Amino acid sequence: MKIFLILLALLATLTAKTLHLTTSSNPSRLNPLLATDSASSEIVGFIFSALVKYDKDGKKIIGDLASSYEFKDDTRLIFHLKKNVKWHDGIGFTAQDVVFTFDLIHSPKVVTPYTSTFRMVQSVKAIDKFTVEVTYKKPYFKALETWMMQIVPKHILENEDNVMGSSFNKNPIGTGPYKLTKLEFSKNIELSANEDYYEHKPLINKISFHVIADPSTRFLMLRSKQINIGSLEPMQLERQVGKEFFQYYQKIEQIAHSYTYLGFNLRHKKFQDERVREALSLGINRQELVDILFLGHGQVCTGPFLPGGPSFNKEVKIPQLNLSRAKKLLKEAGYDEDHPFEFEIATSNSSEVRPYAAQIIQHQLAKIGIKVKLRIMEWQAFLNMVVFPREFDTVLLGWSLSLSPDPYLVWHSDNDKPGAFNFIGYKNKKVDKLIKEAEGLVDRKELAIVQKEIFKHITDDNAYLFLYIPNSISVVNKDISPIEPTINGYWHNQIEWKIID
Repeated sequence: MKIFLILLALLATLTAKTLHLTTSSNPSRLNPLLATDSASSEIVGFIFSALVKYDKDGKKIIGDLASSYEFKDDTRLIFHLKKNVKWHDGIGFTAQDVVFTFDLIHSPKVVTPYTSTFRMVQSVKAIDKFTVEVTYKKPYFKALETWMMQIVPKHILENEDNVMGSSFNKNPIGTGPYKLTKLEFSKNIELSANEDYYEHKPLINKISFHVIADPSTRFLMLRSKQINIGSLEPMQLERQVGKEFFQYYQKIEQIAHSYTYLGFNLRHKKFQDERVREALSLGINRQELVDILFLGHGQVCTGPFLPGGPSFNKEVKIPQLNLSRAKKLLKEAGYDEDHPFEFEIATSNSSEVRPYAAQIIQHQLAKIGIKVKLRIMEWQAFLNMVVFPREFDTVLLGWSLSLSPDPYLVWHSDNDKPGAFNFIGYKNKKVDKLIKEAEGLVDRKELAIVQKEIFKHITDDNAYLFLYIPNSISVVNKDISPIEPTINGYWHNQIEWKIID
């Protein structure tokens, strides 16, 4: 009995620990249907749950809010829901919440790019309190992945007239492992463990996000051991930390599931000229970007899908630097020393690297007579004043590299509309047709063939100039365990983590 009490006391000590993290910006809306920025998405992931998720290796789709699922035929999917799930306010989770979430995301009350995620769903019905039937318009290759969208509570939002401006977006109620308990903008965001979480209460009692916009300050906090998990830039890894640092932290380095690109506003006449876009591509030395920015901890990006994944087209090669051809193309397009091509690159300072990347590109393109202006902004101002209203020449931005990519959201012309992700205005009828063809392919080999073709068309068009994929270099306090890195990252088992002195 005495040993048991000692073990309980030890567990209480462990769970009383706080996991200290940083975020570069304030979250805009802590509502999964409206969370389009990285800060919101990261925090929402702790507060809300979805019907399904990837397993730790990213190979299988397993239940989350759903205990199991089954396909009745090619277009009907049944979810059997867990019966022990509660919302953070104690109300039970049911099939009606799933139906409500689907209806809300299509409601005129909500403007969100995630509507496109459900575009192939014909209907969602509650068969009973814990069973949901989803019917698709036709066989769909991402039928299951669709339901990785987190679910929102019907009993709170059903009578909300202004969902976009609702207080819920700052006081969220979810079913996830953590509850929001403090929201101090530009200072601190605190999450507390959900005592009633359906798997079990997380062993770490609190997560504290310190809002630090300046990357140098985030690094200083990491070096001074004020945070438990952080990321390092290659320069910091190679030259600014030493043996003492790694006595406290373990390093986890993997290819990042994200890429950086230079995207053209194709509504502007000057970027509609293919010769101009090709000239810009030939004037950028991508390998030099990787060497300068990442010191070998990264690679050149050749297109929109994950390298090594089934949709990646290895036949598409890295564009090679060719200054003479770039100058020739510009001259053909009507630009020379007396009439130079000019444009602006807009990006955010939320990434320490991208402003430097913009400066390098500015320097490289000067060699072919192009004049580049830079506009570097705070993240929220960048989104609200540049990206969403489409007020830019070019943007230096990034996208994630998914385990199961859906090019419709970024590349189909349907999504050249307010609130959607095709904000550069890309339109290619062949690509539109191939994307629609791919949607109905449930055979993964056939799907890969079509998506490789999509990959090639997009890169040939130079609508984006794909630049680089950094390595993700994370450091984790060695007192946190068990940490199990996989292709799907290392957060998959976070509720099992303990912090041991």
